[in-house]
Amino acid sequence: MNAFRTFVAGTSLMLIATFSVAAGKLSVEREATVDGSPDTVWKLVGDFNGLDVWHPAVASSTMKGAGIKAGATRTLTLGNGAKIEEKLTAYSGVKHTYTYTILSSPLPVKNYVATLALSPAGEGKTLVKWSSTFDASGASDEEAKKVIIGIYEGGLERASSTLKK
Repeated sequence: MNAFRTFVAGTSLMLIATFSVAAGKLSVEREATVDGSPDTVWKLVGDFNGLDVWHPAVASSTMKGAGIKAGATRTLTLGNGAKIEEKLTAYSGVKHTYTYTILSSPLPVKNYVATLALSPAGEGKTLVKWSSTFDASGASDEEAKKVIIGIYEGGLERASSTLKK
């Protein structure tokens, strides 16, 4: 029995260590307050396969699996033809949030985990928060952060202007 407890404890520690290594040491967060209720804004940004509708850098998006089920993957084709493959890891339409990881991309990041989350901001507006953790890959930490910040700001700006129309 003691050997079993030791095995379980050791396995748990290995799992914890594995998960903590997967999270990147860098973090980026951008947010925007946009016109519309969370339900209205979610109709635009909540579709995991709909980034091409509201992000200016994304020309198309294709999906494998159900877009609201963990494990679904999307392949984003950028305007320059580059492709990014991402996997949905958590989704809640009720809470207006989803989390995903990058499986492959030309971006200078690895161990990338991001969350898009909405919350009421009062007066018929919604706070859209896009955040991530990652490690730089093939670039300095500052260069990698700059790339991700640019992606988030471009998307949030387009989402905001789309909802103002």
